[in-house]
Amino acid sequence: MIKKFYFIYLIGILSIAVLITGIALVLAQVFQNALNSRIKREIVLRNGTDAFEAWQNPPPPVYMQFYFFNLTNPAEVLQGESPAVEQIGPYTYREFRPMENVHFLENSTKISALNPKTYVFVPEMSEGHREDDPIRTANIPALTVMEKFKTSSLISNIISSYMKSKNIGLFTTRTVHELLWGYIDDLLSVIHKLRPEVEESFGLFYKKNATADGEYVILSGEENYKDFARIVEWNGQSSLQWWSTETCNAINGTNAASFHPLITKNETLQIFASDICRSLYVTFEKEVYIKDLPALRFVVPKEVFANSTENEGFCVPPGNCLPAGLLNVSVCKQDAPIIVSSPHFYQAEEQFVHDIHGMKPNKEEHETFMDINPLTGILLRAAKRIQVNVFVEKIDVFSQTGNVKTVVLPVMYLNESVLIDDGSAGKVGSVLQQASVVINIPFIIIALGILLGIVFLVLLCKCRVSESSAAERQPLLQPS
Repeated sequence: MIKKFYFIYLIGILSIAVLITGIALVLAQVFQNALNSRIKREIVLRNGTDAFEAWQNPPPPVYMQFYFFNLTNPAEVLQGESPAVEQIGPYTYREFRPMENVHFLENSTKISALNPKTYVFVPEMSEGHREDDPIRTANIPALTVMEKFKTSSLISNIISSYMKSKNIGLFTTRTVHELLWGYIDDLLSVIHKLRPEVEESFGLFYKKNATADGEYVILSGEENYKDFARIVEWNGQSSLQWWSTETCNAINGTNAASFHPLITKNETLQIFASDICRSLYVTFEKEVYIKDLPALRFVVPKEVFANSTENEGFCVPPGNCLPAGLLNVSVCKQDAPIIVSSPHFYQAEEQFVHDIHGMKPNKEEHETFMDINPLTGILLRAAKRIQVNVFVEKIDVFSQTGNVKTVVLPVMYLNESVLIDDGSAGKVGSVLQQASVVINIPFIIIALGILLGIVFLVLLCKCRVSESSAAERQPLLQPS
């Protein structure tokens, strides 16, 4: 009987020891720290790692969708009425963006690379729209020339006469392919003969298909996992010098970002977008699930396009800030009067929505967002949405502007999106399952300690009951 009590109390001691061990592991986060250390070691741009392979040739397909605003009342606009536009699209392109000319620098702590992008039209994802669809919109080359020479009466008169002879007006009708990838413009051709540095062709993505937008220098994450794939230089300029005429590359669809593993809700993530010649930031909005994988959604806050205080340095020219929601990128596009915003002037001042008939801003379709798995830092889904607008105003020396009222006229907006593929989602899911098991080991130990404690109590109670029963069966008087 004594041996039985020893065994029971041994179970009790063991349960307490196991319980204390489990609680200590939870408080010390031993397994969590071990998991984090492993992730930090593996999330690095190094030959042979999965992270490097995925960075060099991203497996999830990236799609670029273009939506154009077809002007339906050009004659009325020239008479001073508000523009009315009809959204046409999507025109969907598959975007291929492998890293090329990859070179490791400074003991593999940095990498230099080119990131050429190739766009291939996908008819089946374009809802019946074709690249030869005609679009009536602002004549951006003509607007640019008129704006540039509006203060010179002699030159403006010569240009105006030439425009009349060629029937060049404030608006033009071009195909989607021409507007995106370029066409030879009559007015620019004439100027090109006088000033060869001026391109005679124009397109919103002219010379941006199957070409790289410059050399990137990227941190590999060898020294600090939080620097994984972070861009520190572009075209020889540091991250502090991206806003300049020489390095700007407006409207080319670049969206480079770096996300490190173990992301929290409190972090502010930096993104470099050469579309608008500057870096942006996103902040946490909510938790979501993408293909059953947990993610933190980060969005571009309204303050990013607020043209005051912190963004005053981006106003062009200095001190001439546009109202909130707009950003002047003319210095990035050969002084073309191009202004970017969110699609349909989402989060911009109401006046811009009311100035154009056909604007219907909404959060779901027009917000830029990123869904990132917090443990691995892997981008599960993202959509970058930017609208290209042109500044239109009456210029007295050019009769082509008629009586048009000053307006920011939308030309088109792009939606560059990516969704993790099933294969990659399966790999991430497997990693998360393994991580869940590792993280929960201390809690399993605690549960085992509790279970042993319950067994101890049950056996102890049974033993006490057995003792009581044996005592009751003992006779009151013992034979002499």
